[in-house]
Amino acid sequence: MKKLFIITFLVVLVTVFISWTNYSFKPKPVKFFIPKEWPQPIYDFKRNPLTEEGIELGKQLFYDGRLSKDGNFSCASCHQQFAAFSTYEHNLSHGYNNSLTSRNAPALQNLAWVKEFMQDGGINHLDVQPIAPITNEHEMGENLDSVIAKLKTDAAYKKMFKAAFGNEEINTQKIMKALSQFMLTLVSANSKYDKVMRGQASFILPEQLGYDIFKKKCSSCHPEPFFTDFSYRNIGMPVDDYLKDEGRKKITGLASDSLKFRVPSLRNVAVSAPYGHDGRFFSLYNVFEHYRKNMKPDKYTDSLVKNKLLLSNFEIGQLTAFLYTLTDSSFLRNPALAPAGYEITPIFIHNH
Repeated sequence: MKKLFIITFLVVLVTVFISWTNYSFKPKPVKFFIPKEWPQPIYDFKRNPLTEEGIELGKQLFYDGRLSKDGNFSCASCHQQFAAFSTYEHNLSHGYNNSLTSRNAPALQNLAWVKEFMQDGGINHLDVQPIAPITNEHEMGENLDSVIAKLKTDAAYKKMFKAAFGNEEINTQKIMKALSQFMLTLVSANSKYDKVMRGQASFILPEQLGYDIFKKKCSSCHPEPFFTDFSYRNIGMPVDDYLKDEGRKKITGLASDSLKFRVPSLRNVAVSAPYGHDGRFFSLYNVFEHYRKNMKPDKYTDSLVKNKLLLSNFEIGQLTAFLYTLTDSSFLRNPALAPAGYEITPIFIHNH
């Protein structure tokens, strides 16, 4: 009888402990910001709810060089905040063992509305996207088991994982979900353009003229509010003889996808040079020159641009003025998106 009582008591004690543990795990929820008039996000927040603890953990991981093999390359090494989380003034990013990546690092912004990732759309979910750069020998050069082993030696990380997910266990799924939570907060929607749309500011004449030209000649591929249609297009860029990058064809195997790359967002375009999947265009003027003079169309070049774009010098000037209004300085300087104690870098506008 006494033995039965002790067993019953222990079962009750364990049940109470588990209940108390679950009760005490109460991360602070964060409501995702959806700008007015924007569509609902594609990302499923029910499967990975935003919390203060999860976002903070994700930010810590995003800026941690230990996710790379030699400790020198964090996610932020190729995605710098002042450049809209792209790589400033490098056509190809530097990676592990003095190597170069094979593509230009794109800006990271408004990812909750993105269905596919990478320049060729080869990854179909944000929660697995970081695996590619972490394990790529020319980027971070590491493997996930090693990353986990390194993080497990850090007592601070154990506390952060427990705060975010309820226990100290560190695994790939939690790392990816935490990184997603941070990256989902990279919402850029407060540029001058946005303020004009909200009735809080007005375009000056060159900006307004540029906006009118943009709507006539550019918006088919770069529609508002994201300034991309998220499609993949061949825009008459000849293949680089060294990189030999055939774009989306590598994913689908279809000849019709030859040299098709994702249409980039033009938000913060003034600070995210160089441009193109391989960073071959070092200024906005180079991009305009490509479309009006330097295209090399083939049979798969998109019908919207295969005959080049008629752009006068005047139109280029006005278009540039408008594109500068897409720079979101509050996004580029937001201390919540920077590592703790980091001094926000000045914004560099890339002259055309």
